Amino acid sequence: MSKSKKTKEKNGKKVQSDMTVSRKQSHVELVIRENVEHQTTHTGFDALRFVHNALPEISYSQIDASTQFLGKHLNYPLLISSMTGGYAKALEINQELAVIAAEFHLAMGVGSARQAMETDEHHETYRVVRREYPEGLLFTNVGASEVVQLGAQRKIKKLSRIIELIQADALIVHLNPLQELMQPEGNTDFRGVLFGIELCVKELRLPIIVKEVGAGISGDVAKRLLEVGVRAIDVAGAGGTSWAGVEILRHKKKDRAALEPFWDWGIPTVDALVEVAKLKEKITFGLIASGGITDGIDAAKCIALHADLVGIARPLLQALFAGGEKALRQKTETIITQFKQAMFLTGSSDLGALAKQPLHK
Repeated sequence: MSKSKKTKEKNGKKVQSDMTVSRKQSHVELVIRENVEHQTTHTGFDALRFVHNALPEISYSQIDASTQFLGKHLNYPLLISSMTGGYAKALEINQELAVIAAEFHLAMGVGSARQAMETDEHHETYRVVRREYPEGLLFTNVGASEVVQLGAQRKIKKLSRIIELIQADALIVHLNPLQELMQPEGNTDFRGVLFGIELCVKELRLPIIVKEVGAGISGDVAKRLLEVGVRAIDVAGAGGTSWAGVEILRHKKKDRAALEPFWDWGIPTVDALVEVAKLKEKITFGLIASGGITDGIDAAKCIALHADLVGIARPLLQALFAGGEKALRQKTETIITQFKQAMFLTGSSDLGALAKQPLHK
């Protein structure tokens, strides 16, 4: 390869990386600063009620909310969902999130590692998570477009680079056609995504989790994922952060009106969870519920709807930005306490009992 061609490739990668870094930072800033939640689409949790048990016959102090996921012990079935990484300020965010995940022994994911595949510049924003939480259950995260590209090139094993960064216990492949469609610089060629996921399952030596990013996974999509060997799914339904909304706000004001009808596009979290849970016997690694879950009661409802793990993101990020690590710890404690209180008030001494609790409208 000529020197000029190498220089062009290096410069091209630098430009691409700079674009990714800028987008990652703007995403976090918009999620914190703006009202980016779904406006008319709701998760569906408000319509569901536990049956109050006036004779729980259990001691609150003896409640066991622990679980196993992918062979690792967790004190609570909670996941600090993938949020960020790949730009300078993400180092402190991921470090503080990892400290809290370790303190309460929760699962944790890092944001899309696309930038880490482009350059080495911000690798520490990912590595810090394993350093702070050496025994933790940690997930790394890559987008559908990267899986398509590497799948087409038969180079899926290149993903090992981002897996090794945090010694990940699983790789999350996020499906985000709506987000890409709304994104000013989005990639809307989704041909080959399922093939790329199938290669991930076959060629990478760790579990593959497939998730949406807030528009939900349907039963039909779940079936297609199961057919290629996926055994862990995060439904990531609509009703919380609208990533369509985040991307719409990144457009010039004059261009937003035509896109705004898609702000509330998606499958409500409860609907997605109920539908995908019908396939639970085949989702042998675990079913994750996320998308607009803001408190411990809704998290408990997810377990009653047959989720194994419950992902929470924006409420924790908002707490961190509002009051630092102290506020983040307090928010986490509140969610955990609410979760255990819901267990007590349904007479559920452990998660097995909670999973059997009926929910009524």
